Amino acid sequence: MVMNPLYSISEIRTIEETAITSLPPGMLMHRAGEAATKLALTLLDQNSANAPVLILAGPGNNGGDALEVAAQLANHGLKVSVLLYAQPEKQSDDARQALHRAKISPARFLEVLAIKAVIPRIQAVDWALIIDGLFGIGLKSAIEGDLKTLVEAINQLDKITLALDTPSGLDADTGRIVGEQGVAIRAQHTITFIANKPGLHTSHGRDCAGEVTVAHLGVTANYFPPAHLWLNNAAHFSASLKPRLHQSHKGSFGNAAIVGGAPGMVGAPLLGARAALHAGAGRVFGVFLENAPAYDSVQPELMLRNASGFDLATCTLVAGPGLGQSRKAHDLLAQILNVSQPIVLDADALNLIATEAPLQEKVKRRRDATILTPHPLEAARLLQKSTQEVQSNRIDAAKQLAEKNNAITILKGSGSIIATPDGRGFINPTGNPALASAGTGDVLAGVVGALLAQSWPPLHAALAATWLHGAAADNLAEQRHGPIGLTASELPVAIREVLNALITAKRRPT
Repeated sequence: MVMNPLYSISEIRTIEETAITSLPPGMLMHRAGEAATKLALTLLDQNSANAPVLILAGPGNNGGDALEVAAQLANHGLKVSVLLYAQPEKQSDDARQALHRAKISPARFLEVLAIKAVIPRIQAVDWALIIDGLFGIGLKSAIEGDLKTLVEAINQLDKITLALDTPSGLDADTGRIVGEQGVAIRAQHTITFIANKPGLHTSHGRDCAGEVTVAHLGVTANYFPPAHLWLNNAAHFSASLKPRLHQSHKGSFGNAAIVGGAPGMVGAPLLGARAALHAGAGRVFGVFLENAPAYDSVQPELMLRNASGFDLATCTLVAGPGLGQSRKAHDLLAQILNVSQPIVLDADALNLIATEAPLQEKVKRRRDATILTPHPLEAARLLQKSTQEVQSNRIDAAKQLAEKNNAITILKGSGSIIATPDGRGFINPTGNPALASAGTGDVLAGVVGALLAQSWPPLHAALAATWLHGAAADNLAEQRHGPIGLTASELPVAIREVLNALITAKRRPT
């Protein structure tokens, strides 16, 4: 399986600058054009050889890449129209050479008039494909003025759009849209060059980039520094995907306890407990702050207990779902932080920790595995920042939380971030808007707890739980059970199916 490293803009610039010294002038741009042309041809219907293609070319090397594509597609016989927003005298030598090749090809250059005149002409054509090469990874400020109007008009056309390197207007490091009032191209496909980039997979990145293809352009591995950030996939936790022995019993797979359930919030620990059961924990307890239900009629296999008198040291603990922030909740959490067992801290456990320095110190000093599962607002409280600040750089926020708390951190959201205290990070590619509903976070926490209970290494548990959780939602959406209206209680069975499928697939001979 592929490990899928991700590289920052600064790292890619260094790689490019080093690699380019051993190549003829313009070679990387030519290769980028070839790779994008090949993908564009596969995106175009076989019967649309003469269908019109619109190419947007900007002032930098991203625009040069677009001009390379224009020349190559036109020479393939396609009807290519180019909107060039660049002054040739300010282009790089490589981009000027690409412009020359586009000019002598059959591609047609549209006259760049006032935007009010350009947009109706674009809207009048049924484009088979639009290729975005306005701005690449170097954009520093928001797209404004006429180009902002153009980007908004392109997005409204709802045509198949292919972005070159990164969708124009998107920060390739963070996934945010550049500038407070900025806009970005919403592409269905992105071909990114040299290496994969984190911003394509988190925050606004997944909405703007669509399906991402990586074209290394012949830059070999020796030019790449060691990675510290990866796209999560089963390769990262494959070693823990083991079939069960026939000679097993429920004690072989550990005990998990989901601790929470203050009055009025009983459903949260039940969801987490059901998820833990379906993710394979041998015995699962729902531990309630008070007034535990007699049993769970949906999942009678669960054992429900009051926190008072429950031996916390016998289980892997998931603390926080529906816990509340009462004094009683605080004191129970303080006990949990002293337990020599792996723990998962979610929801109200995180909110309590955010408000009290002694609890924060307890978390940091723990020797057993600790995994935090905050959503952006909870992360903001823990970091004493605004939610907007957290979301502006989700990767850094997750890494700060992991280092500050000496805990593996899963920062939930579009492209969830899994970060470790030693500075490694992973972006999760699975999941969809179906997970933006009440209770899905409780399910995720329960799955993490179940895998820890089965003695999975903590990082494997965090990576696998996040991946499985998203993949289950993806499968349910494909079956038209979502994304709209999917409920958290539908996820545990789907998670079980994905987990067993991974283990079965690993056992098959290749």
